[in-house]
Amino acid sequence: MELEQLLHELCDINGASGDEGRVRDYIIDKIKDHCEYTVNPLGCIIAHKKGRKRAKNKVMLSAHMDEVGLIATYIEPDGSLSVASVGGVDADVIAGRQITVRGISGVIGVPAIHNLSEDERKKKLTFDMLYADIGAADRNEAAEYVDPGDYIYFVNNYSRSEDGFITAKAIDDRLGCAVMIKMITEDLPEYDCIFAFVTQEEVGLRGSRTAAYTADPDIAIVLEATTASDTPLAEGGKKCCICGEGAVVSFMDRSTIYDRELYDIAFSEAKKNNIPCQTKTMVAGGNDSGAIHLTRGGIRTAAISLPCRYLHSPSSTAKLSDADACLKLAVIMADRCASL
Repeated sequence: MELEQLLHELCDINGASGDEGRVRDYIIDKIKDHCEYTVNPLGCIIAHKKGRKRAKNKVMLSAHMDEVGLIATYIEPDGSLSVASVGGVDADVIAGRQITVRGISGVIGVPAIHNLSEDERKKKLTFDMLYADIGAADRNEAAEYVDPGDYIYFVNNYSRSEDGFITAKAIDDRLGCAVMIKMITEDLPEYDCIFAFVTQEEVGLRGSRTAAYTADPDIAIVLEATTASDTPLAEGGKKCCICGEGAVVSFMDRSTIYDRELYDIAFSEAKKNNIPCQTKTMVAGGNDSGAIHLTRGGIRTAAISLPCRYLHSPSSTAKLSDADACLKLAVIMADRCASL
């Protein structure tokens, strides 16, 4: 299956942190005939893929199955739902967006501007100002369909432009999952590898910590999506990374200082194999590397990421050529790390 088709199908599935079951079922269905796997108590898939060669180092590739989302916390008397974020969601980004909860369509509402004071209009939106409107007349009607604790998802409107840009929810990190599915099902690594599809990254890197402890690798490669700020108002290093310029290999973020030898090897291999590659020009964000590299006695860790605009929104935007670069570099790095 083409990488884009895998990514499209994965982005269509709803699976916020703690509710990854549908994503997990999809992945297992794809990989079950190609590897041995277990599912741990936190819902992570730990897959062992036998290669054509035995590895000198135990290498684990990791990607998280969960996406950011919302959760219903209370049913108001008027039938609207109070909401809280699951992961890092900006209230300004989701106002007016279409959502779905238990198959019911709705909208994220905000107070009408004519009901706000002048000072309130100047303030940044917060989650206590937002609500989910599912069209219920009152609390009793809403309670027939929704309970507090129900997940609320952005409606996915996957699209592709003529110049190869895609827009969808959950590119973070269904891209990493798609890359690993393709590596497993097409026997791409030469060496034995472990593939960890992990849970609850968006709420604190939780699943990866347990998966790394169980797998106990010598080296880990985290496959992710990362913020590209290459928009009209950004200049220089503030762009962070640029869509269309290849896979992103980071030297440092807010949770990890990456293994310098692995960082250098990634760029060396990218150059040798004509794979577009760039670094991240800001120390920002973080990913499962932050938990993995501190597991047990410490694990040498690198990250390969897809540059993505409007991350953690219903309209994340990335370029397919960069996704292909991530796949190619991940395969090469897996084999290179296995034989170091």
